[in-house]
Amino acid sequence: MSAQEQLPAAARVVIVGGGVIGASVAYHLARAGWADVLLLEQNQLAAGTSWHAAGLVGRLRTTTSMTKINKYSAELYAGLEAETGHPIGWKQVGSLIVGKSEQRMTQLRRTAAMAAIMGVEAHVIGPREAYDRWPLIRYDDLLGAVWLPNDGKLIPKELAVALAKGAQLRGAAVREGVRVADILHENGRAVGVRTADGATVRAEYVVLCGGMWSRQLALRCGVSLPLYAVEHHYVVSNPIDGAFDELPVGRDPDLCIYFRGEGGAVMLGAFQARSKPWVADVPDDFAFQLIGDDWEKFAEPLAGGQWRIPALNTSGFARFVNGPESFTPDNNFLMGETPELRNLFVAAGFNSVGIASAGGAGRYLAEWLIDGHMPIDLWSVDIRRFGGYANTTAYLRERSAEVLGLHYQMAWPNREFETARNLRLSPLHDRLAAQGACFGVKAGWERPNWFARPGQRPEAEYSFGRQNWFDNHAAEHRAAREAVAVFDQSGFAKLLLQGPDALAALQRMCGNNLDVPLGRAVYTAMLNERGGFESDLTVIRVGAAEFQIITGTAQATHDADWIRRGLRPGERAELVDVTDATAVIGVMGPRSRELLRRVSDADFSNAAFPFGTSRLVAIGMATARAVRITYVGELGWELHVPAAQAAPVYDALMAAGRELGVTNAGHYAINSLRLEKGYRAWGAELSPDDTPLEAGLGFALAWEKPGGFAGREALARQRAAGLGRMLATFVLDDPAPVLWGAEPIERDGATVGYTSSGSYAHTLGAAIGMGYVASPSGVSAEWLRTGRYAIVIAGERYAARVFLRPPYDPERARILA
Repeated sequence: MSAQEQLPAAARVVIVGGGVIGASVAYHLARAGWADVLLLEQNQLAAGTSWHAAGLVGRLRTTTSMTKINKYSAELYAGLEAETGHPIGWKQVGSLIVGKSEQRMTQLRRTAAMAAIMGVEAHVIGPREAYDRWPLIRYDDLLGAVWLPNDGKLIPKELAVALAKGAQLRGAAVREGVRVADILHENGRAVGVRTADGATVRAEYVVLCGGMWSRQLALRCGVSLPLYAVEHHYVVSNPIDGAFDELPVGRDPDLCIYFRGEGGAVMLGAFQARSKPWVADVPDDFAFQLIGDDWEKFAEPLAGGQWRIPALNTSGFARFVNGPESFTPDNNFLMGETPELRNLFVAAGFNSVGIASAGGAGRYLAEWLIDGHMPIDLWSVDIRRFGGYANTTAYLRERSAEVLGLHYQMAWPNREFETARNLRLSPLHDRLAAQGACFGVKAGWERPNWFARPGQRPEAEYSFGRQNWFDNHAAEHRAAREAVAVFDQSGFAKLLLQGPDALAALQRMCGNNLDVPLGRAVYTAMLNERGGFESDLTVIRVGAAEFQIITGTAQATHDADWIRRGLRPGERAELVDVTDATAVIGVMGPRSRELLRRVSDADFSNAAFPFGTSRLVAIGMATARAVRITYVGELGWELHVPAAQAAPVYDALMAAGRELGVTNAGHYAINSLRLEKGYRAWGAELSPDDTPLEAGLGFALAWEKPGGFAGREALARQRAAGLGRMLATFVLDDPAPVLWGAEPIERDGATVGYTSSGSYAHTLGAAIGMGYVASPSGVSAEWLRTGRYAIVIAGERYAARVFLRPPYDPERARILA
């Protein structure tokens, strides 16, 4: 591993960074037969963050894909010493999460229910059993706990060394003491690295696994990697009677602490609600170093630890570990091929889960690189979920202080970030704030979730049941169903593709037929070759060779990258992001036509302006592109307005609509309205692992269009073979509960899936959710209809009706069975 060995002039893959992540990528590439792999570490293996990690390995995460990553990691680590001959201290000690509040126990019951679906063994146990498993804790204030017997721990530094050794045994080269100063690139593609000594290594692929150094290295080649180093603390006690190394990993999220055995002592760590950001430019020689003791910052978790483990009051402490770790703006790591440079892959910003995730992350990134596509649904960690807005030092420094604490904060289903806010504002923001908007944030955009009444504070009070905005949401929902509601949807991502080959390119990338008359709006999917969704969007043909693409708020970078990758060499088409230039005002409800007629002389009749049509219209003195389309299941139009004219258009609508009952409405209402109508959402019902046939969106596939479309062959095979899963909608019989998503679905007493989305359907008078239902023997519409269903909410079963068609149909004005 010595730097004294001469570097090769070229390698197939150069990996930058020798922590557990880089070592895992090298290991998995070499295991797949890619022997020409070079791992470069500027100091020594594991010298940055890996060496001082707490070594906790939990299997359960919040999504199926992230749980797959951690489960694989644990399975790999269990056999790594036997494979490589290098001990990593793996011990399957199990883990215990305790709860001392009713809300925390609700969360833990929800967690345990989802664990079973994800194949992770978990048991809800009582306080005394929790004490039996961790005999040094006090338990008189506990209400219960969750026990996960297959979790474990290891020695982090040795994990990195073992993975690197495993890579070398299969032919990979590892060099320590080699600092990469620059990533070389030509014509938009990474082609190698330059070291601090001036040596160059050419490569087909570069993989950046530099941990907290990754951002500053990426910036030098024009790549945005939003992560920031944050201080993270733990202490190790002096020896304590009754402590031993095989004690389970303990977590008390209400006190923001974790604890485990460390030989004959106890390790006590913390995820405080607010942490301390470190520095933006991490020193190159920061190796096997710590920041320094900070007992003042650690005072609150220390008091919590001494309450939970009374022996810590008198034990004294042998070590204080305060080490930096990199965190991202949303507490999910960064993974995948960067949109700025082809063949530059990244795995960084692991938010204190790097040890637990390293094995699986390394595996799936290696598969992504080798196969040329995302191997499973990794949208939650895809680097393309962020735009450039998220990579300023000020933004990252403020947000990172909040993110570390999210590990142990209550996992409220609609929790909003509190820091780094008011960065991307709609032209209507101030007007909506003055009218009581309670804003949420998505992709940096401030979006109204709901509107407070006069005298009511526009602040959400979180719970797992009905929250303080329930009645506000009901009024907004009903306004869209019964009169007319106005929605600020300016955060929609908006792209413009133009050029002589724009149509041909979109026809190839999209499932639906886009060779339509000018002014026509088409709902379509962009699909991968496996038939899975890469995005769902609306495309408006605004010219013979010009298409306006409307996609989700968080999908701008991803979708632009997907389209640019889909353009063939020599094709004449240019893509431009025009999101900030245009506001979108939704006018939705049975009286929307009446309202628009009051502010425009355009003909909004059904004959003149049918569904799926767009045209330029005057709204007062302004001009807008009106698109007759809906995501709420009612008559309505989206008005795409130049940002500078959005305010007068909004004012005209609100003034003209007073006697029609016009109401401001937020995104919570959009969610419940779309669920009643059976409309799907990206990131919930739609992902790279889901197909249009499974999602019930086969109607949006133009099977016979000339030239076909990406994924057609895979979908044809699936159609012929039959489906193993189908998306359905569920409405509870009991009107009291609320669904949020991530609740198990039972059919005839057996678990067959979980809800992907949830809300309260005020038109139907009960909670509503969507979710995929699966069976090893296959599913059909008839099979779905004949079952008896229940949704499990925090351990309680609630009978539900299943729907394959929308539960609400405004055209028939009745509920469909």
